[in-house]
Amino acid sequence: MTRRAVLAGSGALAIGGGLAAVLGAGGKTPVGASTTAGRRVLKAGTTSAPLIDEAFQIPVWGYNGSVPGPALRVGQGEAFEVLLENALDEETTIHWHGVRVPNAMDGVPHLTQPPVEPGERFRYAFTPEDAGTFWYHPHQRSFEQVGRGLYGPLIIEEADPPQVDRDLVWMLDDWRLDDQGQISGGFGSRHDAMMAGRIGNTITINGKPSAPLIARPNERIRLRLVNAANARIFGLDFGDLDPMVVALDGQPVKPHRLSAPLLLGPAMRADLIVDFDYPAGTRHSLRDVFYDGLEYELTTFECQGKEVRERRLPDPAPLPPNPLAEPELATAERHRIIFGGGMMGMMGRTASGSDARNEQRTGSGMMMERMGGSGMMSGGMMGWTVNGVSASGHVHDPIISAARGTTLLLDMTNETAWWHPIHLHGHSFRVLSRNGQPTRYQEWQDTVLMAPEERVEIAFVADNPGDWMFHCHILEHQAAGMMATIRVN
Repeated sequence: MTRRAVLAGSGALAIGGGLAAVLGAGGKTPVGASTTAGRRVLKAGTTSAPLIDEAFQIPVWGYNGSVPGPALRVGQGEAFEVLLENALDEETTIHWHGVRVPNAMDGVPHLTQPPVEPGERFRYAFTPEDAGTFWYHPHQRSFEQVGRGLYGPLIIEEADPPQVDRDLVWMLDDWRLDDQGQISGGFGSRHDAMMAGRIGNTITINGKPSAPLIARPNERIRLRLVNAANARIFGLDFGDLDPMVVALDGQPVKPHRLSAPLLLGPAMRADLIVDFDYPAGTRHSLRDVFYDGLEYELTTFECQGKEVRERRLPDPAPLPPNPLAEPELATAERHRIIFGGGMMGMMGRTASGSDARNEQRTGSGMMMERMGGSGMMSGGMMGWTVNGVSASGHVHDPIISAARGTTLLLDMTNETAWWHPIHLHGHSFRVLSRNGQPTRYQEWQDTVLMAPEERVEIAFVADNPGDWMFHCHILEHQAAGMMATIRVN
């Protein structure tokens, strides 16, 4: 398999429409135990999906027999309850990514709950405070469980949503398939762990083969994008379609048009308002342009049929803000965080920033060529680190311990040669600056994408008590040490 095939997504390019909607403390029960009538169940197990062609089913793992799992929808401030049933042959959990849940509901094995054994169940129950686009996935051996298809969207709906004609969820993913069209093994390999992560060769949206999105003239669509890939970064170029960004990582942001491709690192989300103010017969291309020289058409948008209305709707108003405590920067407790290690770990100090980015964008296939295709590390290589420590497992001594209500300002530097989407559990944070320059929108996020050699400042009020994971969401990087714990007392 060539480097170009690995990175370009040259296999199936897939698209799907809206996902089926189901609604949706902790404790384990045997699978045979009775459950309360009406309780929502997510059953993790083996299934199959048409990743390449509708007629060709590929063995995968999924929830309730599908990839992605069912779209869980619940109103903001409404009680939410799901029973996880483990039909796998190994332990699992569910992490509710980006949701400010009580610590016992966060789904991190051994840190916040015991892992759910094969044949057991675990009850998750919480009341979501924030409306927005979130998702769920395991935190147990996530580099393989997520990589085989265990994930789904969680949509927490506003009491007063924006006016749209359709509300669609697209879960972007890539899969590494072999020449027989089956999921390739080698999950958690040292080669993937020390470089760009497990980047696949087959792109899907909602686990389905490519198909255009058909819209009517002057139709307005809310498009919720979720990057569920282990490691692939998407750089989405909408051409002249001109969508407006209204939320990032589930949190409202000042509505704005894109001035560059939309970057979505693993685990990141974006809510777009897309107006199709074009005549019938118009076709627009959505391209992924992140990897230099490996750009491709992800899918197309096509206007067909009779117009929905005579003219385009006015630009959308800002979404209602979520109840997030504003950081008090004047009294913030400041902490320096250094991300290090990995293949070519010292490169960031000897090469230009653009050279370092090109190494990431050309990817692990190029690195394999330089290593003679062996995939084995030579002397001087190391695991990923946070402040010099390469962590293992999920339970660590905290790198920060803060009293509840403290504003924390994290001054973070990526000293590696690779990109890292850094995720904090249990909280959302404001992205204050990049390389010393204030961010334009001071956006709230739970996962921030850091380029090689980049310095990023984030701030948040540590108001959710417990021990919280803080890690790179390239899942192979997390497993290879780029993770830590922040404690809120």
